[in-house]
Amino acid sequence: MKIVTDCAADMPVAELESLGITQAPLFIQFPEGEVSSIDLSPDEFYDRLNAMYPAIPTTAQPSPGIFADIYRKLAAADKDIFSIHISTGLSGTIEAARNAMSYVKEQANVMLWDTLTLSGGERYQVLAAALAHRAGWTMEAIQERLKELRAQTEVIFTLETLEYLAKGGRIGRVQALAGTLLHLKPVICVDHQDGKYNNIGRSRSLPRALHNIAHQLHHVYADTPLWVTIMHGQIPNQAEALAREIRERLNVARLETLRVSPVLGVHTGPGVVGAAVVPMQLMADLL
Repeated sequence: MKIVTDCAADMPVAELESLGITQAPLFIQFPEGEVSSIDLSPDEFYDRLNAMYPAIPTTAQPSPGIFADIYRKLAAADKDIFSIHISTGLSGTIEAARNAMSYVKEQANVMLWDTLTLSGGERYQVLAAALAHRAGWTMEAIQERLKELRAQTEVIFTLETLEYLAKGGRIGRVQALAGTLLHLKPVICVDHQDGKYNNIGRSRSLPRALHNIAHQLHHVYADTPLWVTIMHGQIPNQAEALAREIRERLNVARLETLRVSPVLGVHTGPGVVGAAVVPMQLMADLL
């Protein structure tokens, strides 16, 4: 079986290569032309984003044709393809993949999976699928594990400004305007039911927002051993501060820090910091 995901999963290149995972591109549309998010490093993108502020680029999902080309190429080696993607509540990517299935139905057996999340949360599900397949699990067993991951993973973050989310239409304009005027920092999570953003709190400063993130995660997980992935755009000091808060409040079995990909950074700006968190027991038997 071949596994396909998209670059909203924020997976390092070395990880993709070591597990044989194919990454579909998402695109960033700058005034001077379209660029694949895969072709930009985070710092190259965020520097470019800062330079063009207050204007921001837009994003575009892969076309059905791009997905069809990926599926055909992979099907030459293995007809069974598991395509795992960013939440349908945040992107039309999986719908493009669904449309592509009709183009390749004679060549490939494609199964789609909606992670109902993004970034580090999406990455956990892709990793679990790849590792479980490598260990010889059946598709039914893999999907059962992904259901557990989908239900028990938290993706939670804060932003220096709501302006990027407002311009990208990812949250209500009124909420964004109010937050900007009051200089409040939102605490946002991804809802388990519909895979959309849910504003669960506001803080008057970024340090306070980081404290509130750790508090919310402690409320969810208490003393459960956790795998924690700290994510940030271009604010490493705040990422380190969040890691300290989380280590103080939670039972951390594994912690790493990764970067928010350019295609997600369009909608958050460089001042995004947060965490993806999952109970370690759901991943430990696969490592």
